[in-house]
Amino acid sequence: MERRTLLKGLGLGGLILSSPFSFAAEKEKEKPVLRVAHLTDIHLKNKWNAPKHYADCLHHVQQQSPKVDMVLNGGDIVFDMNKENITTIDEQWKLIKSITAGECSLPIHYAIGNHDIWWAENNKGQAVYGKQYSLDQLQLSSPYYSFVKNGWKFIILDSVHLDIDNTWYIGKLGDEQFSWLENELKTTSMPVCVMSHIPILTATLMIEDDIVNKWQMLGGDMHTDTSKIIRLFYQHPNVKLCLSGHIHLRDKVVYNNVTYICDGAVSGAWWEGNRRETAPGYGLIDLYADGSFSEQYVNY
Repeated sequence: MERRTLLKGLGLGGLILSSPFSFAAEKEKEKPVLRVAHLTDIHLKNKWNAPKHYADCLHHVQQQSPKVDMVLNGGDIVFDMNKENITTIDEQWKLIKSITAGECSLPIHYAIGNHDIWWAENNKGQAVYGKQYSLDQLQLSSPYYSFVKNGWKFIILDSVHLDIDNTWYIGKLGDEQFSWLENELKTTSMPVCVMSHIPILTATLMIEDDIVNKWQMLGGDMHTDTSKIIRLFYQHPNVKLCLSGHIHLRDKVVYNNVTYICDGAVSGAWWEGNRRETAPGYGLIDLYADGSFSEQYVNY
């Protein structure tokens, strides 16, 4: 049976002819409003050919079609600032800034990871102690902030803090930042994408060898205030997507209609190949006006 005859038989012929439906308009509606690359755990150091690999990753991102609009950097930007001397720290930051400026023309928004923080007991009281050095390098006034792009709000969290006994470190927000997050969501009606370094929720912590009858999950591997954050998100259905890194493994957990993605690591196993079954890579996310999105993990 011809398509026109079938439609007429179903009583839909006139509807099709008189409908203002446009395939071009529908196609336009389906186009994403924003394409984002999520790069995390770069751990850059002038060793293991890491500078070349990082440049290759930046080139790969910029060769995507459709083109990427911006980069979200999820932290652990340099190899490690923990207990390093200032000369080594300076060299690592000069290297990352030089390669990024020379090889990437896209805007980048940063979160700070645990390896981007100068934690050493004998450095306490110095101006660059803690997060201040990295904030200065990234020209950030605060380690947590938000911005709006093409109808989406992006909330960048600071997930790395001292443990309850003041040792280094634990995943959480703290009272001040949590109150700020509450207010951000209270005053936002558009779709929201959240980025943290440490995962808010992840299944990767159950991937261990030789488990007998229980798993051990440390407060430095996932947020310790997960349930509190999840309850907050439940009150705000416009929170759609949470991106993280830290574990160097790729997973996706959907809970209460929020998707939590841990996007592996640009450095893989700290520039020594795959971290378990996750190859070095980055997340590629298409965001739509209605709050939906599509995503993939790209091995560069």
